[in-house]
Amino acid sequence: MIDTSRHYLKLSIKKKFLDAMSYGKFNVLHKKIVDDQSFPFVSDKFQKKSGQGSYNNKTHKKNQDDVNKVIEYARLRKKRVVPEFDTPGHTFSWRKKKNLLTKCYKDGKPDEKKSLSLGPIDPKKNANYDFLKTFFTEIAQRYPDKYMHLGGDEVPFGCWQSNPVITAWMKSHGIAGNYSLLEQYYEQKLLNKKNSLGKEYIIWQEVVDNNVKVLPDTVVNVWKGGWQAEMAKVTGTFGLKEKKSSCWYLNYISYGLEKKKYYQCEPTEKNGTDAQKELVIGGTGKKWGEWVDGTNILPRTKKMPRAKKIAERLWSSKETTDLEKNGMRIWEHRCRYLRRGIQKKNAIQSKYCRHEWPLD
Repeated sequence: MIDTSRHYLKLSIKKKFLDAMSYGKFNVLHKKIVDDQSFPFVSDKFQKKSGQGSYNNKTHKKNQDDVNKVIEYARLRKKRVVPEFDTPGHTFSWRKKKNLLTKCYKDGKPDEKKSLSLGPIDPKKNANYDFLKTFFTEIAQRYPDKYMHLGGDEVPFGCWQSNPVITAWMKSHGIAGNYSLLEQYYEQKLLNKKNSLGKEYIIWQEVVDNNVKVLPDTVVNVWKGGWQAEMAKVTGTFGLKEKKSSCWYLNYISYGLEKKKYYQCEPTEKNGTDAQKELVIGGTGKKWGEWVDGTNILPRTKKMPRAKKIAERLWSSKETTDLEKNGMRIWEHRCRYLRRGIQKKNAIQSKYCRHEWPLD
């Protein structure tokens, strides 16, 4: 997964990233396209919103041609591209769509002085669901993969709690004070609107944790701690497919070797039947972009030994656990990356490659 909303990534960087994925046997590019910080995606149906939500409406947008080039470049390398448009939280950059987001209050009045005076998408307005259906219909047409990631994580309740109109609405609907049920209401309405798009969906684990009824082919993206119990619940209680991210965050800053943390994290290591374990369809290395742009996304993502250990873990049997042999394979493959012009960060002391960076 790459995050293209916190920092803008040029097309040339994304192509280089797809090349690096090919060398490492990663087969799906999960693109986190929008977040609070920016909305770089250019919508044909809502073009004005796209320009207003980007960092720069002339230079920092992803238009139709850019989207098509990424998808085609990936296809030629047998890579799939799965888009994520996260809602109802992580949506401050959507604020130019009038009345879409919840207005935050302070002391019973709209909090006009607060810099972030808008919260998650307003769940009580039916017009918002009509807008989202139209928008996601376009996304389904633009991205051909059978999956779409719908987000649903980290919804802050503070703004909803401050809004007296939402408080009154919740009381009239019998859910007064229960903001988890309000989030559940939003997700259920959203999924009902999207059922006709001909896609299968990936959602962050909070959606099912909140008891939202999802389609039976939905994939749950498990990302929090305590993942063994979560994954057992997802495949057992709910009988849903899942993919795991909990152990494999690539943006963490740490010192020294990280062999065990990334390599010995086995996604089927949980209590459950063989049928449950068959529902574990894979995993994802996550590269969040708060501190990552075009200057460092390649060396940081392909840092030794993180990304390569994730790839080998997911493509190997769970009996493949020899750290010493893995280290030798990973070091040799780092040298191949350098020879192919990919800056792959070093994390092993006192080693050398025949072709060192920069290449002459």
